[in-house]
Order: sequence, then structure tokens, then C-alpha cells
Amino acid sequence: ILRSHIEPLRARLREILGAETHSMAEIEKRVRVLPMTSRPVDAKVYQDSLTSLLNRKRMIVSYLTRSSGEISSRTISPQRLVYYRDNWYLDAWCHKRRGLRMFAVDAIKSSTLSSERARDIPEDYLKAVLESGYGIFSGRRTRIARLRFSPAQARWMASESWHPQQKATWDKKGNYHLRFPYSSDPELVMDLLRHIPEVEVLGPKSLRTHLN
Repeated sequence: ILRSHIEPLRARLREILGAETHSMAEIEKRVRVLPMTSRPVDAKVYQDSLTSLLNRKRMIVSYLTRSSGEISSRTISPQRLVYYRDNWYLDAWCHKRRGLRMFAVDAIKSSTLSSERARDIPEDYLKAVLESGYGIFSGRRTRIARLRFSPAQARWMASESWHPQQKATWDKKGNYHLRFPYSSDPELVMDLLRHIPEVEVLGPKSLRTHLN
């Protein structure tokens, strides 16, 4: 959709950069972007997702559920296209499941645009379901994670944002305490494991169990 508009802009930027002291080739050589965990997305599926999203039309997809290995046919009404940690996700109303679902775009094996109008979900409801929890695995039923980082780790943690609704405090020993809502353990546990042994989970008990 945007390629015809973007390409002239890219050409113009290269022309401007080429006229500066540092050539575009030198910039590309010296500045690196490393997408470590990205998964390739089919170009047609991505194009259909964006077209369906912006034109407010439904889309029929064949979707791979990786946990079970099952491929199923779904009719969905896209609501948001999200780029998160080097991968694309499509937040959509699933007409088969009759609820909001998050679809990894790389797991969509085929796609067809429908002429039916997409179902529009109110913005307040989208935020309540998709933005209340921690990270990409969100949901309306949340718990509060209570973390304590050691003074050595606190210097880094104090400059990081874990959640828009997080609350942070310091204790007299220099420990950094962090509280925020989350709805699913796996992603949060993976992030916490990177900070072991400098982090202690104070609650809830179910989250502590994963790190013991």
C-alpha cells in the first residue's frame, strides 16, 4: 500500500545523505540493526493484513497454532497490527472463537481478503483486554507482580519501563522495588530469568514458583 510513496522518499534520503560528509555506504557499514529473534513474514500475508486492517474488511486465514501444530481456517476482523520484539502480531476479532485473539503474522500460512465489513471493537474494550497485562500476552484478568532488584542491578532497572502502569520505589538498603500488572506468566518469567540472581519475586506466589 505504501511502497509507491515510500520509495521516492528513500531515494531522496539516500541522495541527501550521499551529499553529506559521510556517504550512505559508510553509514550502512557503521550502523547496524540486529533483529535477533525475528521470524520471516510472507509478503502477501503482510500486505493482506494491512489492506484488511485499513479498509476495515474481514480476512480469511489459515493459521498455525504452534502449541498444538494444528492449522485451522479462521475468519477474522483485524483491529491492530503490532510490531513487538522484532515480530509482527495481528490483534483481531476471531469470528470462529467469538472473541479477541492475537495472531502471529508469521504463523498465518495463507490469507484471502473478504468483501464483508470487519467488526469494529470499541477502543476502550481493546485497551482493557490487550493493554492491561504485561507484554504481548495480555488479558483482562491480571495479577500484580512485585519485584525487588538488588542495589547493583537497580541502576539499570531504574531507567527501564516494564509497564505503563508500573510503580517503583527504593528502600533504605538501595533495593529497587517494582510493581505492575500482568496476566500470563511465560513472557514475564523469561524476562526475569535474565536478571537472576539480582531479582527476587516478592509476589504473587504463583510467579515465585517459576523461579525457584
